[in-house]
Amino acid sequence: MGSGASRDSPPVLHLAVLVSGSGTIFEAMVAAGLPVRLVIADRTCRALDIAAASGIPAQLVDRSRFGGFGAAFDRHAYTVAVTEALVAGGVDVVAMAGFGTVLGQPIHTAYPGRILNTHPALLPAFPGWHAVADALAAGVAETGTTVHVATLEMDAGPVLARASVPVLPNDTEKTLHERIKEVERTLYPQTIRQFIDELAAKAGDEAGAPSEVSP
Repeated sequence: MGSGASRDSPPVLHLAVLVSGSGTIFEAMVAAGLPVRLVIADRTCRALDIAAASGIPAQLVDRSRFGGFGAAFDRHAYTVAVTEALVAGGVDVVAMAGFGTVLGQPIHTAYPGRILNTHPALLPAFPGWHAVADALAAGVAETGTTVHVATLEMDAGPVLARASVPVLPNDTEKTLHERIKEVERTLYPQTIRQFIDELAAKAGDEAGAPSEVSP
């Protein structure tokens, strides 16, 4: 895990953010002061420009070099490349922010229980890529956003936080998704901060266990 803390304080943990698009959630993380050490994108996107403007190291691990977006995509090789970049960057916790690639086992082996994601629904309701459209089609009165620990099974990991968003009579997929994102931009950074702080405190407690303290 990250270094830089004294024996009497929790270690400093470093966050990586995986991005694919406009980067509005990533912007919220930066604005919240999260300790982002590295940004990785799977395609050229605005989020890389935000990282550059914020002085945060960023890497493009382009899917096109691994078969692109069709049936030829080599998910395992791509996951290995992303994981190697994270490990080389000294990353402790990984947060997905609109990342458009489902990653395989190697990243979960390297970061067990330390990969976070946000989903535009109240999981376990409406998992998958079309959560907002599915909520509208189901005619529910409310949906929302869920921050969870990412696992190999999509949208099935332990829930860390949820927030509800009402579905309005004239909502379209676009308008509803935008209101969900507004909530997400607050809830996700707050949850990441809490997760990192608790993980650092736990690591600090373990480092300062009686068995390691000189008599």
